Amino acid sequence: MKAMVLRERGAIPPDRLRLENVARPEPGPDEARVRVSVCAVCRTDLHVIEADLPPAKTPIIPGHQIVGVVDRVGRDCTRLRPGDRVGIAWLRGTCGECAYCRAGSENLCEASRFTGYHEDGGYAEFAVVPEAYAYRIPEGFSDGDAAPLLCAGIIGYRAFARSETPPGGRLGIYGFGSSAHVTMQVALHRRCEVFVFTREESRRAQAMRMGAAWAGGATDPSPAPLDGAILFAPVGELVPPALRSLRKGGTLALAGIHVTTIPAMEYEPHLFYEKRLTSVTANTRRDGEDLLREAAAIPIRPQTISYPLEEANLALRDLKEGRFDGTALLAIGAHA
Repeated sequence: MKAMVLRERGAIPPDRLRLENVARPEPGPDEARVRVSVCAVCRTDLHVIEADLPPAKTPIIPGHQIVGVVDRVGRDCTRLRPGDRVGIAWLRGTCGECAYCRAGSENLCEASRFTGYHEDGGYAEFAVVPEAYAYRIPEGFSDGDAAPLLCAGIIGYRAFARSETPPGGRLGIYGFGSSAHVTMQVALHRRCEVFVFTREESRRAQAMRMGAAWAGGATDPSPAPLDGAILFAPVGELVPPALRSLRKGGTLALAGIHVTTIPAMEYEPHLFYEKRLTSVTANTRRDGEDLLREAAAIPIRPQTISYPLEEANLALRDLKEGRFDGTALLAIGAHA
């Protein structure tokens, strides 16, 4: 099969992925093999490739927002059958036995395994997944509409919950990329006022077209106190201005898997008045199921741009340099 393979990590550019012909993966006893239709490109892929995250497996096929059709299942599979349309996301395995797993916080499991990081992902014609960690894709979504939901959507959904912004409340969004433009649609569905903070004028215009109450610069003060806020941009310098814009008792959730250094803060303007600063770590399967259910009801329609598999390096460069709005898709299968 064709796959884009990472053999040496480092900054982009230069291109880091190579198009190779590799053996099709064979599913294990409890795994399903998926013929990949599309794989959305995620900023976490950049963090894997550029070694912002500690290397886990080399060589590795990146990609963890995968939609396709099951073509083979292992002997112990009971949930999936060939022909099922499924999604493969970042979380692909936990121990199921530790205190975190038993408490419903499997995202914190010390034995967690991740797609495109510990095991090969979706920048390829085929991928495998433990059937317990595959998501059924609701009818009504095209493959391209569904793919961005599998990380950008899920992480934004969890971050929105951790921001504790109530229905009808004021939500601040810092950075307006793939995850933010999906999360905004959920917030608007819940009648929230959304305030967008981003350095790019084109992203501010996009946010206003989508229904934002206000859009301004990344460090601008909010025109109204925020009930909750989410930092999507991996920029630690935005933490103090975001905290300053919260109302008393408000919460700022950091959605990124990697954030640059957070500068020193002052107690009174940033953290006093019971303001809260919290992080988001991966997701649980319930997050994914809940997001897909609500996304289908809204329905969410991500903004996407397609690249062929062979141009994955270009898609990654364009993502890093902010050359497109929404989410990049690698179109791989016949139905992409």
